[in-house]
Amino acid sequence: MPVDIPTPEERLAPDWRAESDSWLAGRLAAVGVTTTGPVRTVRVRAWSILRQVPTNVGRVWFKANVPGNGFEAAVVGALAGWAPDFVVPPLAVDPDRGWLLSPDGGPTLRTATADRPDPDHWVDLLQRYAELQRLVAPHGVWLVGLGLPDLRTDRMPATLADLLADPTVTLDPPVRAALVTLIPEYDRWCADLAADGLPPSIQHDDLHDDNVFVGGAGLRFFDWGDACLAHPFGTLLVTLNAAANQFGFAPGGPELGRLRDAYLEPWTDLRDRDELLRSVRLALRVARVGRAVSWRRALVGATDPGWRRALGGPPRIAPEHVTAPAAWLATLTEPEPEPG
Repeated sequence: MPVDIPTPEERLAPDWRAESDSWLAGRLAAVGVTTTGPVRTVRVRAWSILRQVPTNVGRVWFKANVPGNGFEAAVVGALAGWAPDFVVPPLAVDPDRGWLLSPDGGPTLRTATADRPDPDHWVDLLQRYAELQRLVAPHGVWLVGLGLPDLRTDRMPATLADLLADPTVTLDPPVRAALVTLIPEYDRWCADLAADGLPPSIQHDDLHDDNVFVGGAGLRFFDWGDACLAHPFGTLLVTLNAAANQFGFAPGGPELGRLRDAYLEPWTDLRDRDELLRSVRLALRVARVGRAVSWRRALVGATDPGWRRALGGPPRIAPEHVTAPAAWLATLTEPEPEPG
């Protein structure tokens, strides 16, 4: 017998939907934008809600995050002030509720290049992103004040210990034992990485070609809900994995080495190549704990009573998402193939 699957709109509680509709309409009116059709819910995830409304200036997007990721709204507003060419400046933000209202950014890099995928596009992505990190690095403490998670390298040993002590992060006993044995080595990785002297900066932590807009304004980055203040090179963990998956590159192959080197080029005025490569090796390991933290933050946020009110009940969480914090921790015990 067929099972009725609710639409994204039906997955939202009517009172929350009305509340967000009212906020959205008020903020648009305040900036002189007129709606030309109804609000439509595009996507509901366990940790975020994405809605869209047509207006006289084109499509406008509304995003709500679970409380632990609600910093995204304020962070995007700040980035638009410091680096307006690198993000889509929002129309409105509500930092208290974690609501973000943005104009349409155009097609993503993945969509725009679907008929001609080419690693060269990722070269441009990585170099431009490194430029953004260099611009934003002096504002790191300010970003933490806006709620951006502080995962600077010297905090990571305690972060790992906290994850290992968390009963919600369910690890198989042999994996837990291996991670406990690894703690002294992880502490050394962190100490060595912190000693490289490179400035911490915003680390997107989910950077790939579908989180980048293309257009006349150049590449612009969005979807900052996983971001943190951390060693900048940690961004390569997800990005290189995503490129390997998309193009079928071998984990330690020269193609990924080329992308890594493209990212490092904007940093070469600070350190020589060997020093930068050493920092990459360390950052790729240290950042695995950051990924576990990001997933735990989203999952904890999904249990928030206010968030459940928005969804009219408990969110749907896929089994692989429930186990994601433990899965990322388990990768610490695996060797990291170094790009050639």
